[in-house]
Amino acid sequence: MRLLIIVMLAVSLLTSAAAAQPDNVFRQAHDVGKGARSSLDPISQGRVLQITEKIMNRLARPGMDGLPQPDLATEWYTNKDGTVWTVKLREGVLFHDGSPFVAADVVYTFNRTLDPATNSPAQSLLRMFSGIEALDDLTVQFTLESTFADLPLLLMDPRLRIIPAGTGDEIAQTGIGTGPFMVEKFDPDGITHLVANPNYWEGAPYIERIEIIGVPDSQARLQAFLAGQLDMERGILPLLRRALTQSDRYIIQDIPTGNWSGFVFRTDTAPFTDPRVRKAIRLAVDREELLKLALDGGGTVSCDTPVAPDDQYRANMECPQDIEAARELLIEAGYPNGIGIDLHVSTIDQAWSALAVAFQQQVLPAGIYVNIVKSSADGYWTEIWKNKDSFATSWSARPADQVLNEAYHSSASGNESYYRDPNFELMLLAARKELNFEDRRKLYIRAQEHLADTSGTLIPFHRTQLVGLSKRVRDIDPVRSDVIRWHLVKLVDPDT
Repeated sequence: MRLLIIVMLAVSLLTSAAAAQPDNVFRQAHDVGKGARSSLDPISQGRVLQITEKIMNRLARPGMDGLPQPDLATEWYTNKDGTVWTVKLREGVLFHDGSPFVAADVVYTFNRTLDPATNSPAQSLLRMFSGIEALDDLTVQFTLESTFADLPLLLMDPRLRIIPAGTGDEIAQTGIGTGPFMVEKFDPDGITHLVANPNYWEGAPYIERIEIIGVPDSQARLQAFLAGQLDMERGILPLLRRALTQSDRYIIQDIPTGNWSGFVFRTDTAPFTDPRVRKAIRLAVDREELLKLALDGGGTVSCDTPVAPDDQYRANMECPQDIEAARELLIEAGYPNGIGIDLHVSTIDQAWSALAVAFQQQVLPAGIYVNIVKSSADGYWTEIWKNKDSFATSWSARPADQVLNEAYHSSASGNESYYRDPNFELMLLAARKELNFEDRRKLYIRAQEHLADTSGTLIPFHRTQLVGLSKRVRDIDPVRSDVIRWHLVKLVDPDT
């Protein structure tokens, strides 16, 4: 009943927004996944990505090829052993409050991220930082405790968006950044209003306003898009592709991504404390079939590595289904009669339910009995995620070093499976220190192979994302959301 009320309220919000807005307003929804913790603070666990990506910049951003490109930084270089990095900053950039962007803002942003009091998920990425110094107003120097050859990849992280120095206490509500849009009103449960930044350093946006509307339920978001109340929906199910492409009301983009969905089994909770049980679970699944049933084949099979298929450090592994081997491992672990799992899912992600049902059927012959528990979309990330023994999860793409550290390092707040493995962490540390690319690649591959044997996360595939757009949207890059150049997007009359 609670979810029905939420959906009805969401539809009401969308209908009123659509009725009241002028033609040059772009409408998008978000899932209110963090509930009361939702904020505009880019380093917080409650950040609303659909907003922060439009109002703040990073030092570097992914180019169309996925490699680091200048954003607020114009160039970077390192000393011969990769322990000191110098970053040159863009001149003439203004924050939304009119203050100039300078090196002190970068120093503040990174030091704030490192501060244990912020409890930011991004802290695990910056562990090797020993000093951040402004050499002048347009030059920042990062000193590292050890060699790290891939620092520019780290600077692209969507959470490392620069905020004005000293604004940490209020940034969660103000959202002041240097991006193409500015916050007029922040309301995560209702409608957040953004307005174009006329002083944006890359040029004023073509769109005058953006409305980001809180809609927790995936079905409600889809229905709102189909009804013409949203201009974009980034969670279109593959089964809808044919119907949408045959209509003249929609545009569909196919975007190969490193985004992944899967199931987490907490390694600090029996029976998943035993690596043989975790191995048995992954041996019992047919990943090709899971991909077909959940996404109609729209993705790339993964052998439990979170590293994207197109990442330079991706490990190419084979992981065929083996029911007999799974049974034998459970017997060895002391479970001759099998194990029972309460697996929590939600309607936040439309693919989770189909994935859970297919998983339930596949692992049954191995003696793994899955009870699917459907949880409310409202509060899933605060009440279910990391709190239950087994649950569904979804991650967006990150470079290899970042996702391996953030999702599996014992000190990382994003370590949802409570995975602790000193050998794995030594592999990551060695990879960061290695300056030779091929040797560094071998270390990252070895770390992924280790995860495939021992982790508590089942990652059956990486998604090909289907993005639905209304016919009036033009010039939106066919890339993942945080790479889109939002100032270039246009809205037109679809009948002209």
